[in-house]
Amino acid sequence: MFIVKIGNVELMNNVFLAPMAGVTDLPFRLLCKEMGCGLVYSEMVSAKGILYDNKNTTELLTVEAAERPTAIQLFGSDPQILGEMGRKIEEYPFDIIDVNMGCPAPKIVKNGEGSALTKDPLRVGEIVKALVEGQKKPVTIKFRKGFDDMHINAPEIAKIAEVNGASAVAVHGRTREQYYSGKADWDIIRQVKESVSIPVIGNGDVFTPEDAKSLFEHTGCDAIMVGRGAQGNPWIFQRILHYLKTGELLPEPTAKERVEKALRHGKMLIDYKGEYVGIREMRKHMAWYLKGLPGAAEFRGKLNYTESLNEMESLLKEYLKKFGEQ
Repeated sequence: MFIVKIGNVELMNNVFLAPMAGVTDLPFRLLCKEMGCGLVYSEMVSAKGILYDNKNTTELLTVEAAERPTAIQLFGSDPQILGEMGRKIEEYPFDIIDVNMGCPAPKIVKNGEGSALTKDPLRVGEIVKALVEGQKKPVTIKFRKGFDDMHINAPEIAKIAEVNGASAVAVHGRTREQYYSGKADWDIIRQVKESVSIPVIGNGDVFTPEDAKSLFEHTGCDAIMVGRGAQGNPWIFQRILHYLKTGELLPEPTAKERVEKALRHGKMLIDYKGEYVGIREMRKHMAWYLKGLPGAAEFRGKLNYTESLNEMESLLKEYLKKFGEQ
């Protein structure tokens, strides 16, 4: 664990929260920051959505002082539009602009965005250059090992990004065709680290403090990102940082701690998005918070039908009464 700089932004540690659509909204980022996360990323924000002042897009750009430093992740495929959007949002209170070049979702790839961009290295360079020249904040990109096993080009993409002014790159050790299946290839992250001089952020298969240490040791990367391992588990940042510093494993959160955090998360989400939207979005988070606990399956089914914070709170109290001491 050490302090890392991305451009002119100094980060207190090198354990980051990966951007995840439908997950890394403002309430979740704040919870992860409280647990020591060194850098949080927003959900993907459409460059075209910014261009047309889309209401939902504006919400995604909301940043609070307590979560900073924060990276905003843009997606798009037109260098000119992305460059213009960089200028348009430069005054927003975030610290880093990241471009998504790794999303595997079919509708994103079909538009030539996300993972599809790595099939066009020239365009990758044009996008990075347009953003770097258009505004003053550091620009980074996040991409995958390659599009498929026939197109493994992560080191090439990293070099192109560096040459065009990127301040750091993040690499997920899977191809687009893998989505999230199989095992992440940490060797490719090491190859990227060996090919560029800017900071490299490793991503893929970090679910425990031991995984984090292994990823650092295997790749020599400058920082790591935790994605699915943080879902329902903001404690992972505190536990990783403690383990990297001391070699000691902090205990897993208890059932009571998980339920209390989940309830707080739910209240934050409802305050932010209103009860109708917030309670529905919270259902998946509840499933993650309870995952692996005794009786979780039974209560997960009930939680999926909750319509209000009071209902959710009552169910969680019922759960604790039944399983809280186990």
